[in-house]
Amino acid sequence: MLDVAIIGAGPVGLAAGIEAQRRDLDTRIFDKGALCNSFIGYPTRMEFFSTPERLEIGGYPFSTRDYKPLREEALDYYRRVAVAEDLTLNLYEAVTGLRGSDNDYLVETEEDTYTARKVVVATGFYDIPNKMGVPGEELDKVRHYFKEPFPYALTDLAIVGGGNSAAKAALACYRHDANVTLVVRGDGIDDGVKYWIKPDLENRIEEGSIDAHFQTTVDAIEEDTLHLDTPDGPAQIENDFVLAMTGYRPNYDLLDRLGVAIRDDEARTPVHDVEGETFETNRDGIYLAGTICGGCDTSRWFIENGRFHAEKVVDHIVSNLEAAPAMA
Repeated sequence: MLDVAIIGAGPVGLAAGIEAQRRDLDTRIFDKGALCNSFIGYPTRMEFFSTPERLEIGGYPFSTRDYKPLREEALDYYRRVAVAEDLTLNLYEAVTGLRGSDNDYLVETEEDTYTARKVVVATGFYDIPNKMGVPGEELDKVRHYFKEPFPYALTDLAIVGGGNSAAKAALACYRHDANVTLVVRGDGIDDGVKYWIKPDLENRIEEGSIDAHFQTTVDAIEEDTLHLDTPDGPAQIENDFVLAMTGYRPNYDLLDRLGVAIRDDEARTPVHDVEGETFETNRDGIYLAGTICGGCDTSRWFIENGRFHAEKVVDHIVSNLEAAPAMA
C-alpha cells in the first residue's frame, strides 16, 4: 500500500512528492500526460513572468541564462529535479476514479489499481479550455492553445480574449505577418496584462496594425467567415483561424469522481481547508495542492505560492498516519 498517491506531475505535484518521500512515505505520482504536462502546451520559448528562484522546488537552485526563465529551461529544471530525487512517476497514466475511505483508498487508473492511505490532487487548471459555446467551435480551424505564430503567417487570424495570452499571441502573430483581428468582450485590453505588453498591443491597435473589436462576442464560426456581435450590430469578417484565448478551468469531472465537493461560489472553488492550512477536502484523506485550490479563480494560486502547499499537506498527512491504527 502506498502512503501517498499524488495526481498531477507538475511543479506542485513534484514538490509534494519530494516532501513526502523525504518524510519516508511510500509515494507515487500519476499524470495523464508528460512530466509538467501543462508546460508542454505553453508557447515555444515562452518567458515566465516569475524569476527562477520563485519557481524552485526541493531546495534545488534554478539557474537560467536570462533574468526570467523560458519554458524549455523550466521543463529541463523540473526533469532534473525529478531524476535527482528518484521520484516514482507513472506518466501517461490517467487516474479515472477513487474508491474506499481514508487510510484505505483504491486509486483507479486507465491501466491498473493502487491502494493508498492518502491522496493529493495537484492537477492545476490548464488542461480544459473555457469554451465559447457557439456554432462552429468544433471546426479544426479553432484552437484553444497557442504554441507559436508560424502556422498563422499570411492568414486572417481572429484572437478571442483580452488577457495576457491573447495579447502575447496577437503581437507574435502580427510580427509574423498574420492579419490579426482581436475580439474582446470587455471595453479594452485587460488591466492585468503585463505592463511591458499592454502598451505595445494598444499602440499596434491605435496605428491600425491590429484590428480590434471591443464589447464584442463571437456569434458563429464558419470555414471562411467569423460572425460577430458588436455594439453596432452583427458583423462578418473573413477568417482562416480562430485562437480562443478564453481561459481554462480545473477538471471538475475528475474532482466529482474523486468525491471532492464544490462550493456554490462564483469561482466554483473545490472544498478544502485553506484557513487551517491542511488543504484537506470534504473527503477525509484527500488533499488539494496548487492552482486547483482556486477553482475557476486562476489568478489566486501560482507555482510561486502553490509550491508551499506541499509542506503543509505532508505535515498533516504525517500527523494523521502517526495517529492512524496500522492496517492489517
